[in-house]
Amino acid sequence: MSTFDAPIWLCARYELVLAVRSRWLQIFAVVFAGLALAVAGAGYVLSGGHGVQDFSRTAISLVQLVLLLVPLAALVFGALALTSERGAAELLYSQPVSRGHILFGRVLGIWAALSAAELVGFGLAGLVLQSQAGLGGAARYGALALTAVVITGVFLSIAAWLSSGHTGRRTRVLALALVVWFLAVVLFDVAALGVASLLRSGSASRLLIWATLVNPVDAARTGALLAIEGTSAFGAATAALLRFTGGMTAAGAAVAASLVLWLVVPFACAIRRLARSDI
Repeated sequence: MSTFDAPIWLCARYELVLAVRSRWLQIFAVVFAGLALAVAGAGYVLSGGHGVQDFSRTAISLVQLVLLLVPLAALVFGALALTSERGAAELLYSQPVSRGHILFGRVLGIWAALSAAELVGFGLAGLVLQSQAGLGGAARYGALALTAVVITGVFLSIAAWLSSGHTGRRTRVLALALVVWFLAVVLFDVAALGVASLLRSGSASRLLIWATLVNPVDAARTGALLAIEGTSAFGAATAALLRFTGGMTAAGAAVAASLVLWLVVPFACAIRRLARSDI
């Protein structure tokens, strides 16, 4: 291992061990698995049947749950873990290692822990689905699991930006994280649809396209639905995006570019703010 990699992996392993020992992370994994199993059986129960749905139907039913719960968990865990107390921060960032390397390692460790918890939940539910309904649609279910892992990284990047420069202000950072979650997951779509309803058709379509790409939650939702349902995933925003880009491949590339930007830009801002802050 090079001298460049060693501090990163050391910080990542440290945060990973702390997160795995956390009772809250263990509870999150159990709750996530339980909700996935509940959703798997809910479709047939509501229609008067019994048993569990197949992988494809379960993936479609789980999209909204993933996009509600995963960003919240990433923001809360990230805010709590990355906002160090002043004494601990002084000790950590006084080491002869770049602050950016330390932050990257810490985020990497938390991302690995949260992703593992989510994959455990998906895996346990998947074992039940496979035993009851076979492997049909398993690739689509896997696409949703990959979406959960990516959106975890996105909101951990945002949490890193929120926490940088706020040493010892954990309550404030947590409050900001909850505000970001509410804006991204709840308020943004309501506001975008409300404004679009007041515009002409062409302007409304352009607004919905930009809303899909600007908000990481909407971008992840669109990407997941395109992977699971293909061209049949025609909500208003998805239909506008497909018309604008001209097809599935270009739409998928636009969604992927949006998520990559949301991964990189907040983290770059976090490193810049951390480098300038007085710890």
